[in-house]
Amino acid sequence: MKRIIILGDGMADEPIAALGDKTPLQAAHTPYMDLLARKGRNGLLNTVPDGFAPGSEIANLSVLGYDIPSVYEGRGVLEAASMGVEILPGEMAMRCNLVCIDGDMLINHSAGHVSTAEATELIHFLNEKIGSDLFHFYPGVSYRHLLKMQGGDKRIRCTPPHDIPETAFRPHLIQPENEEATFSAEALNRLILVSQELLPGHPVNKKRVAEGKHPANSIWPWSPGYRPKMKPLSGLYPFKSGAVISAVDLIRGIGVYAGLEVIMVEGATGLYDTNYEGKAEAALKALQEKDFVYLHIEASDEAGHEGDVALKVKTIEYLDARIVKTIYEETQQWQEPVTIAILPDHPTPCAIRTHTRDAIPFLIWHRDMQPDSVQVYDEFAAKEGSYGTLQDNAFMKTLFKE
Repeated sequence: MKRIIILGDGMADEPIAALGDKTPLQAAHTPYMDLLARKGRNGLLNTVPDGFAPGSEIANLSVLGYDIPSVYEGRGVLEAASMGVEILPGEMAMRCNLVCIDGDMLINHSAGHVSTAEATELIHFLNEKIGSDLFHFYPGVSYRHLLKMQGGDKRIRCTPPHDIPETAFRPHLIQPENEEATFSAEALNRLILVSQELLPGHPVNKKRVAEGKHPANSIWPWSPGYRPKMKPLSGLYPFKSGAVISAVDLIRGIGVYAGLEVIMVEGATGLYDTNYEGKAEAALKALQEKDFVYLHIEASDEAGHEGDVALKVKTIEYLDARIVKTIYEETQQWQEPVTIAILPDHPTPCAIRTHTRDAIPFLIWHRDMQPDSVQVYDEFAAKEGSYGTLQDNAFMKTLFKE
């Protein structure tokens, strides 16, 4: 039995008046997800343990069945693994967003989805101007980058920038949790403010402003941590080889520490214009060679952060028509059975434009399964599923038991 998880990041939501009080999942035309819900079994999954914020790093580690308190070391170190950046003893890594600031307001967390080429130029510029023995920047994808701090103390409070769009940023600057972390917090805050002096005058940002785009005129470091201690997934669950496919450094980094082969897909952007067909093809090829595939699609999460209801519905429909349909119809022809699971990692409601910790709907299907009574795939139908509400590693145990 082979197994694939198809994860639509941030796909879950809340009822929206403009959709007739339906969620985007309910409003979207998703015949293949509905078919698998009808032919399979359904339930809810709590992906955010008490005491943790509902970030994608927490939720995806949780979906994969890791014990969050024992392995979690922040988003930055996971993205570093994807980028091939080693985290040495005495070093702290942080996610470093390029964001858009207007006066004292943080306009958005993505600098208007700055391109990777533009962002790389800006990150190299910052390294030349303010990189040092203490700080080093590493370019990533679009607005998502990495900052390493030598001797940094992770006992600091950082606000994810996607939690505070169109909000005054100064009250959300980094705060130390104790006296020993004061130096780290103050040094990082100085770095933020200096970046706001340097970046607006860069030719990349002058060109973006001239084109009516949001400039990438500030950094925003967050999610600090040290090198994590994670066991390979194949040592926790009964499979020999696996792969991860994602446009996002965070998910690829989780895959590295989880012992999964990272498969890159040309044209994978993390947005609605991602290469859906390429991802489906890569997943099928990986599934022919391996026992387990984790296929991550980011687009719905970004639409939720933008508060764009119509776009979120469209990304869900794209997932159904261009990923789920392809994988379901192709694997139906295979001699070896394939178990398909579909779920988001967390909700990203358009109304609030950030993540919540509500339980997410999931389905599991294979061709010999006795179905439950659920007829469609959405947040409310899943409540009636035969799996009930799962938490911790129960989802992964269930996936490998079916």
